[in-house]
Amino acid sequence: MKIAFHGAARTVTGSKHLITLRNGKKILLDCGMFQGMGKATIPLNNDLGFDASTVDVMVLSHAHIDHSGLIPKLVKEGFRGKIYCTPATKDLTGILLEDSAHIQENEVRYVNKKRAAEGQPYVQPLYTLDDAKKATERLTEVKYNEWKTIEQGVELFFTDAGHIIGSACVHLRITDNGKTESLTFSGDIGRYRDIILRSPDVFPQADYIIMESTYGNSLHEMQFTTPNHLLEWVERTCIQKKGKLIIPAFSVGRTQEILFALNQLELENRLPKVDYFLDSPLSIEATDIIKRYPNYFNKTIQKVLEKDDDPFKFPGLKYIQTVDQSKMLNFRNEPCVIISASGMAEAGRVKHHISNNVENSRNAILMTGYCEPRSLGARLQTGAKEVGIFGVEHEVNAEIGSIRSMSAHGDYEDMSQWLACQNPREVKRLFLVHGEYDVQQDFKSRLIKKGFVDVEIPEMHYETGLS
Repeated sequence: MKIAFHGAARTVTGSKHLITLRNGKKILLDCGMFQGMGKATIPLNNDLGFDASTVDVMVLSHAHIDHSGLIPKLVKEGFRGKIYCTPATKDLTGILLEDSAHIQENEVRYVNKKRAAEGQPYVQPLYTLDDAKKATERLTEVKYNEWKTIEQGVELFFTDAGHIIGSACVHLRITDNGKTESLTFSGDIGRYRDIILRSPDVFPQADYIIMESTYGNSLHEMQFTTPNHLLEWVERTCIQKKGKLIIPAFSVGRTQEILFALNQLELENRLPKVDYFLDSPLSIEATDIIKRYPNYFNKTIQKVLEKDDDPFKFPGLKYIQTVDQSKMLNFRNEPCVIISASGMAEAGRVKHHISNNVENSRNAILMTGYCEPRSLGARLQTGAKEVGIFGVEHEVNAEIGSIRSMSAHGDYEDMSQWLACQNPREVKRLFLVHGEYDVQQDFKSRLIKKGFVDVEIPEMHYETGLS
């Protein structure tokens, strides 16, 4: 048995890990899109690193685009197998992939206008809406905590990862050449004591572990709660400075956490009386899907639901659906809060809002999660005085902030707790993926101190034998 790492290798996006059995069968874990990596992004997404037609089956850990975003390309290039995921992941992946296809088509349309003017040939999108719809037809539901045979000699078991609704840690029991071994892929590990979701589950002892490491050398802020942190920014930006507060947020997970926190403030009669706009049709649709899975919520939310039938909606919240409605927000002079995708500010409507508001010192831009170092969000966070947006340079006069407490990724204590159910001496090899290399090196040192003997940080397209 061999495994090759074709994404999220010494970087945070593009999750793709390919297992090859001795009988030639191939199992793909995730098929994610690279995001926010500057000029390298396009060539990385154009090359899967393997022949899609040779893959027999795929397992998807969760719906986020950096884990699912190249599935339409995979199918377009010849993959004909099933894609196993949890029921909630199936629902969310469908809308996320269709939205991603719209983005691909729109971006190519814009690029081709410029290329036509320069006499250059047209380029094609990574995939189209039709490709995305064909891909979602291959999604096949598997519930948590049920063994499922997905290929001869290969059984699948999902446990709750606590990252977003439907997110799963993937556990495979593989019988290869008469020998049975177990492999665990963490997907993205959520947080213990998350304000909405259940904590990650314990899982069976594994021989091999592929583990994310995004926050492998840091701890999240705990002393200042998310509602209080949001309240501080709303009061300072909207009440004191009479400006606009722009909050980039991923449509699945982060947006719902923000809405829940604002709803808490409203229930406590602490929410400032300004307009709150959710400017993302995808986020609106995702929130509706998430509300269908209340059994995935933790006990705290279950109690909230006893007295509040919609913990993600409050007076003053307005939904923005159309492009024209979104554009009209640019002409508002009144203070307001605009929540919009994407979280790294690399695409979507929030990029337009930042472009229109970043030069005004009354305004603020509040980042709420991890940003790939080359993304617009990261450039703002690291203190750039000017940023290029849509080919135009903008002075950064708006206040830039971040809320570390809102990350959906566990910090190194959360990840250590996730591993606590494992006997380190029985783990033959542990691979760190989905992280920046310097962070991974720090986390590797921590794991070795905990007794894990063979900890590796694979490079892109690195392949190794497991048995």
